[in-house]
Amino acid sequence: MMEKITLKVTGMSCAHCEKAAVNALTDLGATCVAANAADGTVEITYDTAVLSLESIKDELNDMGYQCA
Repeated sequence: MMEKITLKVTGMSCAHCEKAAVNALTDLGATCVAANAADGTVEITYDTAVLSLESIKDELNDMGYQCA
């Protein structure tokens, strides 16, 4: 089942941070990712059979960002 979520993410400060988050989550298996450093949000569309919310949050935390 496809799921679309928006996470509040702190620690992103620039376009490089946005691109890094998008690339990492896409590599992880997300089908669509949009990161916005100014708003501190990451919008993710993913297949729940392939990816879990916990693994998404873990990936962002491992990159040095904090998810709410």
